[in-house]
Amino acid sequence: MTIDELARRTGMTVRNIRAHQSRGLLPAPEVRGRTGYYGDEHVARIELIRDMQSEGLNLEAIRRMLEGVGGASSEMLDFTRALRAPFEEEEPEILTAAELAERWGADEDPAPEVLSRAEKLGVLREIADGRYEVISPRLMRAGAELAELGLGPGVALDVVENVRRHAQGVSRTFIDLFVREIWEPFEAAGRPEEDWQKVLDALERLRPLASDALLAIFQVAMSEATEQAFARTVQRERGDGRRQRGSRRRRR
Repeated sequence: MTIDELARRTGMTVRNIRAHQSRGLLPAPEVRGRTGYYGDEHVARIELIRDMQSEGLNLEAIRRMLEGVGGASSEMLDFTRALRAPFEEEEPEILTAAELAERWGADEDPAPEVLSRAEKLGVLREIADGRYEVISPRLMRAGAELAELGLGPGVALDVVENVRRHAQGVSRTFIDLFVREIWEPFEAAGRPEEDWQKVLDALERLRPLASDALLAIFQVAMSEATEQAFARTVQRERGDGRRQRGSRRRRR
């Protein structure tokens, strides 16, 4: 890719790409004749920098961190892509506000506050021209199912917010496990180049393990919650029945 093509692919300006190069954040392009050419490593590096910035790191801190990985920079980029992989398994959909309203069974476009809340929860991302990127079409289908039950988008977002809060706790459990048992010993050993693949393999195995464990526990918890709710309902009905019979006896 030329620098213009890299800018289009990453959504970054040519000026900022050159600024990243001058700061030592991006490796130099391969020069052929008088033209510099960029590859997938530059795209991955820009994505990595954006991720680090989203975590609150400034560009100087990012530069020092990238320098710290030394010759293992490609392994660090592979590791970063592996971390991002679980969030890229679904192909996002691009919809207009009217199409979102149709999915939610509404007669008019979603209110601005509903769209804003959906963005904050990570359900949608506004892109351009009144269009929105649906991050998880599966989650959107779940919202559509709730709409068919007569529940509005506000109620659906309440459900998403509650489930997300609990899911974040589960996620932290597995991430803490990975950091404590795998990453920290690897870090303490100086990140030996020959062990990068072991760390990647551990991460790849942990992802489906976490999903399977969460689903299995959820199924058990859902069954227990359903049984308990049904038992409470039966007990209330029995209690109401006893009170009604007692009331009839007193009237006699």
